[in-house]
Amino acid sequence: MATKYKKDHRFDRSNVPSLRSWESKNLTPQIKMEEDVVLDCGWGRLLFGQTFKNQQKLVDILLSEGPGRRDIAFYLRDPHVVLSLAPQDLFMDPSHTYRLWLDNYLTGKALPKRFVIRRISFRNDCKQINKIYSTWGMVKSDDEFLWENRNSRKLVILIAEDAEQKQIIGTVTGVDHKAVFNDPENGSSLWCLAVDPQAPHPGVGEGLVRHLAENFMAKGRSYLDLSVMHNNKQAISLYEKIGFQRVPVFCIKRKNPINEPLFTSSPECAKLNPYAMIVIKEAKRRGISVNILDEETGHFELTLGGRSIVCWEALSELTTAIALCRCDDKSLTRRILHQAGLKVPEQMAAGDQDKELEFLARHGSVVVKPARGEQGVGISVDIREGQELMKACKQAYKYSNIVLIENYVQGQDLRIIVIDFKVVAAAVRRPAEIVGTGRHTIKQLIQKQSRRRSASTGGESRIPLDSETKRCVCQSGYDLDAVLPAEEKMVVRKTANLHTGGTIHDVTADLHPELVDAAQKAARAINIPVVGLDFLVPDVKGPDYVIIEANERPGLANHEPQPTAERYLDLLFPQTAS
Repeated sequence: MATKYKKDHRFDRSNVPSLRSWESKNLTPQIKMEEDVVLDCGWGRLLFGQTFKNQQKLVDILLSEGPGRRDIAFYLRDPHVVLSLAPQDLFMDPSHTYRLWLDNYLTGKALPKRFVIRRISFRNDCKQINKIYSTWGMVKSDDEFLWENRNSRKLVILIAEDAEQKQIIGTVTGVDHKAVFNDPENGSSLWCLAVDPQAPHPGVGEGLVRHLAENFMAKGRSYLDLSVMHNNKQAISLYEKIGFQRVPVFCIKRKNPINEPLFTSSPECAKLNPYAMIVIKEAKRRGISVNILDEETGHFELTLGGRSIVCWEALSELTTAIALCRCDDKSLTRRILHQAGLKVPEQMAAGDQDKELEFLARHGSVVVKPARGEQGVGISVDIREGQELMKACKQAYKYSNIVLIENYVQGQDLRIIVIDFKVVAAAVRRPAEIVGTGRHTIKQLIQKQSRRRSASTGGESRIPLDSETKRCVCQSGYDLDAVLPAEEKMVVRKTANLHTGGTIHDVTADLHPELVDAAQKAARAINIPVVGLDFLVPDVKGPDYVIIEANERPGLANHEPQPTAERYLDLLFPQTAS
């Protein structure tokens, strides 16, 4: 039996089996591994350091990394020596390595019926894998590469599929070291674990890891290794729960634009949110200099040649004060769009209780919102009773001295991004939803889902446990302390705003021409160069709609894989457009 690492995870090399195959107690001396092994993984190459006798050769291969790729040299015998051969070009990856000894692995509970784990079966699976990679800012693999390697012995690519929606909600890649280079240590490794941040089901990541571990255990492999960022506490907690132990194994990467956050410190950008960072990263890629003007508010200046433009996320100096005013006042927005011949809901200002109740009686269900505000604060949707209406108005008055009441229009919540008066992206936004396990309370499920949403959006998306969430839960016949039955779904917010836990799903390719035309007309009516327009539609493929709001500072980071940041920089600095 192989020697185990100490459970306190300290780097005590006297208790660590050597990475040199001929020194391990576990090995058969006559096994000969291949030399100078490099494996193409689609997103980059894995260089197995223990197979290289000549360290300069390993360095030369790392330095031949292709553009847009992320090569990794792993299992290095002497990482300090490798770094010394090209200190200006290479860096030590700030990740920890964890190992799961498969002879001691304890299987988990059976997978929930909400999702299944399988290999790639359809070409569209490859597109959905890359979409998840894109969401997390990971380097994508070529679709054809994934398809050609769907049954590979060396690469084991698994996906988690939502059993009801038939959507891919997670993926993981495993490497069989025995198949790759006849590894005398009989090992395997895990790469590219990624879960759709909008997946409502808990346990997807754990299910993928366990399925991969059991796959290699069935093949007789000794261990499963993985590399994880040193500060990724949520992932490390998951791996330690499964039984992984930290080991002193290191990897080296090349200094390139993709890896830049790993080897450089950018304290001036530390407090900026994803909506600012997506613009800043694209600007730097184009050679546009960035100057952070105010870290607290996120204002920054972009400069190229003699042209400088101050931005606040997607809001720039190109947006006039008049256009900003038109978006800020929701009643004014509605009047301008209505005058332009566009469809908008019926609306009234709150203040006269009799008229409010009459409006509610006429429409049956209404929406209450502050006349000014953003990120969904103070908005109550699907109000059906007079007492609820009074409470909703009281809540909205906390955020604005003018409160609006609109007839509630059912349909899909559609956000369309218009830049330079052209539609660039469209996405359906869905309200926060939980799925019962039969064991957790509704409050616990909301907290779990909220943590996942926060982790995947840099803290921008959370489900608040406020009066609106409680109202929606009560409307479904439960309270927060009730245990939601297994597999039962519950919508816990009526608004689909990302900042209150909503999810967003790209539908740009499906957009009906009438919706495209309405969005571009709306941008021209307001006369705003960058805007996010909120529609309610029965079907994105149909012509029917109403426009409910216009956002002068739309989040460009919510629309992968559409090139929102690219088109924004094209607008600001047209000379850099490709």
